[in-house]
Amino acid sequence: MDKQLPQPAFQAYIEMNNPYLPFIQSIEDGLALAKESPRPLLKHSRLEADSKVLLFSPHPDDECITGLLPLRLMREARKQIINVPVTFGSMLARQQDRSKELDAACDYLGWDNFRAKDSFDPLAIEDILEALTEFNPEIIFFPHEDDWNSRHIATHKLVVDALGRMGPDFSCIVVETEFWKPMHSPNLMVEADAGLVADLVAATSLHAGEVARNPFHLLLPAWMQDNVRRGAEIVGGQGGSAPAFSFATLYRIRKWEHGQLVDNLVPQGLSLPASDHLIKEIF
Repeated sequence: MDKQLPQPAFQAYIEMNNPYLPFIQSIEDGLALAKESPRPLLKHSRLEADSKVLLFSPHPDDECITGLLPLRLMREARKQIINVPVTFGSMLARQQDRSKELDAACDYLGWDNFRAKDSFDPLAIEDILEALTEFNPEIIFFPHEDDWNSRHIATHKLVVDALGRMGPDFSCIVVETEFWKPMHSPNLMVEADAGLVADLVAATSLHAGEVARNPFHLLLPAWMQDNVRRGAEIVGGQGGSAPAFSFATLYRIRKWEHGQLVDNLVPQGLSLPASDHLIKEIF
């Protein structure tokens, strides 16, 4: 190779020998462009419905990061989404701002926020019971039991303990989420199209103080791409063919009934395409 080739010719030589270089460069260019993007101002109208979904979020921003299925439930199955912030983070100086950022993010998505108390103290089991009793949700979301972050793990235990106190007649669909540490046994892979991913990125960007220190909203698409890689075999079965998804989020869906979690709600290996209306049949 003649390294004295003019730059355009040298670049063309590299691309001919590695056709994936433009693909990788487009990712870098897209990230650089996205860093300069303004924050969205649009607010989506809230949906009032008898069928309610509660998101028990360990921190402000978790509702956006794992919010693909709730967003699809609202838009496709007409369910009202209510976020329940379990904490506002451990940095006292940031809690008030994080509360405002959470309101902005949920306004963008068209979701409600339920404040179980006036203070920024972490919720106790009585607060979780209050939310479950007041809304009698059809579906609840919370992190799985081993999601690495201490607040995520504590939120899992708190919600499960509260469910155990709701009495034998209470039932709901339970959806466990993952972010910091993958689940060993997710049973549902939910696809997102580009519009859904863009809305989740935009909503996450409204957690302005958090993404200023770590622009994780811009890496959300990459995380959702990796979920397709993992979900193809963890959900779809080892050695199976991958679905033609670009983006997805993995969940574990079960049912709480008769005082316990039951694993009979969906068959193992269910993938939910973005264009499929199966969501109305499952939920």
